[in-house]
Amino acid sequence: MSSPEGARAEPVTPGAEVPPPETTDTPARCLRGVPRQRHRSAGEDKGPAARDKGTLAFVESPVQLLNVLEWAHTAQATALTVVVLSPHDPMTRGQLRRMAELARDEGHAVRWEEARGGPAAPVRTIGGLTPLLRRAGRIVIGDPFSRYVQLLLTLTKARDLVVVDDGTATMEFISQLARGERLVRWHRNGSGRGPRDLVFAPFSATARRRLTPAPEGGRRTVGLFSSMPVEVPPGVQVTANDFAWTRGRFGPPRLTRAADIVGTSLVETGVVDPDRYLAAVGALARTHGATRYFAHRKESTEKLRRLSDETGLEVVRPDLPLELIARRGPIGRLIVSFPSTVVHTLPLALVGTEVKVAVCDIDPQWLTAHASPRAQGFLDGVTGTARDVQRLPFTQQMAAG
Repeated sequence: MSSPEGARAEPVTPGAEVPPPETTDTPARCLRGVPRQRHRSAGEDKGPAARDKGTLAFVESPVQLLNVLEWAHTAQATALTVVVLSPHDPMTRGQLRRMAELARDEGHAVRWEEARGGPAAPVRTIGGLTPLLRRAGRIVIGDPFSRYVQLLLTLTKARDLVVVDDGTATMEFISQLARGERLVRWHRNGSGRGPRDLVFAPFSATARRRLTPAPEGGRRTVGLFSSMPVEVPPGVQVTANDFAWTRGRFGPPRLTRAADIVGTSLVETGVVDPDRYLAAVGALARTHGATRYFAHRKESTEKLRRLSDETGLEVVRPDLPLELIARRGPIGRLIVSFPSTVVHTLPLALVGTEVKVAVCDIDPQWLTAHASPRAQGFLDGVTGTARDVQRLPFTQQMAAG
């Protein structure tokens, strides 16, 4: 596996993923055009943002942190504390550390929490964050479905809540909020009434109430900062995310002649059959002359090895969100994706360039027996609402294969 400029693919051993250097506390590689700063220890706050705890942001993924930076740019929020609730996944941790360096370069304080580092970690994390939560006047969150975030929301008295995109999950969140339903991820199967769900139900209900706009005249506000096509319930204040910060900071990119394919974790989440997925990727590569496959951070090493062997594609493990990778380049003149966040975000990040984005539909026959009954409708909605993209019906692709 290799990588273009701005992306790093780390060597792996069979059955294991090696975290990028950032996950072992080595400094992040300096980005082109971004001033180098000394490495700061986890939890260390520097600069004016450290002295103003008025806005507190919680993120658990690189895309969430990117969208917090976009929100801060649009809202002109110069004093912001970002709390990273670090996950276990090594690739996600690596991208988060790179994004944390960018946040610090923007003058924001970053607090890295090993929120899942053992049985005592949640108690230690929540105890350490409680004073910040009590003082914060505004809370920004990236994943309203996160149980960690839902629990933290019950501890804050902040009157202003802002939700930034967590990819296409934002579309499902808004739909459930408008219908007054429990917050359940779209790909999750089952009733959601297991023992853990029942124990956590009171906290989830409280968080849902906090995320519901107050009646007219109320003092609590709920905002949404999004690039997704959503119809929000009354009372939610919407601000469009057009990736102005990304476009102002990076690019324009150098374009290659070949096409690039964007990977998805639909196999890892149990939605799509792996054999069907690999066949579709191969058909797309042959049809469009693709040479590189940008892997999703949650794709398994075993699947990617098989994909490389069977399709001949160069598998790239990006060390930043794809919006930044594509904006910095080099990137293909055509980017082909399955239904995912990037079919909505890449056209915005790459506006003004000659890059075209295409999306391939998901054939219902590709779905596994364990896929949620909502899966096909949700994926069709992601594709059908995408703007400025080319539609590639699955029948065309499989016939070409």
